[in-house]
Amino acid sequence: MAAARPRILFVSDLAYPARGRRYCDEDILLTSRLRADFDLAVCHPLDAAALMDGFDAVVVRNSGPVLHYQRAYDAFRAQALARGTRVYNPLTGRGDMAGKQYLTELTAAGYPVIPTVDRAEDLVRLPETAQYAVKPKAGADSIGLAFLDRAGLDGVDLGGMLVQPRIDFHHEVSFYYVDDTFQYALYAPDPERRWELEPYRASADDLAFADRFVRWNTLDHGIQRVDACRTRAGELLLVELEDLNPYLSLELLDRTDQDAFVHATADSLHRYLATDSA
Repeated sequence: MAAARPRILFVSDLAYPARGRRYCDEDILLTSRLRADFDLAVCHPLDAAALMDGFDAVVVRNSGPVLHYQRAYDAFRAQALARGTRVYNPLTGRGDMAGKQYLTELTAAGYPVIPTVDRAEDLVRLPETAQYAVKPKAGADSIGLAFLDRAGLDGVDLGGMLVQPRIDFHHEVSFYYVDDTFQYALYAPDPERRWELEPYRASADDLAFADRFVRWNTLDHGIQRVDACRTRAGELLLVELEDLNPYLSLELLDRTDQDAFVHATADSLHRYLATDSA
């Protein structure tokens, strides 16, 4: 009798209204390919906690900003940790999964990141600029983002917020990883049309930059996206380290690169399922 195939609960909000994108198309593509290796069911994020006990692992993909269902996500996370449920990405991520507080930690540690503070007394540590970005630590998809001048910051309650200088950058670029292995890169050549991505040929220096943040995150398994901006001086600075449910823009890849990513993800899931604990 053939051994039972691993059972995967794939979490996706197929109706999430992303700007200029159809997240559901990406998850339909990925699940259709992963079914070659796994018995797989798709569920809405609000149903994950109730259904996860019947599966060997829960894969969280395009589930939308957690802000929209924070209490349900917190309950799912607490139950998964209590039961030892394997969640992919594992719930030990130090990037956006844990909130954007890491940007202040990386700033203080001297990493190449957009300078970030979260206290009024630390505003003097930021470079002077015409405008500053103020955003929630628990934000996503630019929810709650505001741009203010220095005088405008004086009246802002920074509880739960981050402040950064507004960077005049040349372009944005994202590096996509499975586990600690680079897969591909995409960039937005026009800063005014940041959702229009194109394939990007990453240099050795680019990958050294991105690898540094992947190593810092210490996730043994999972999909990560390192988002950066290139300043007018040519320097890369981290924008965010997305380790919860990064959109992958798989539709922009050719079939060879799509195949490579799917195979890398399937292999990563098999390795994760073979570990002794979640």
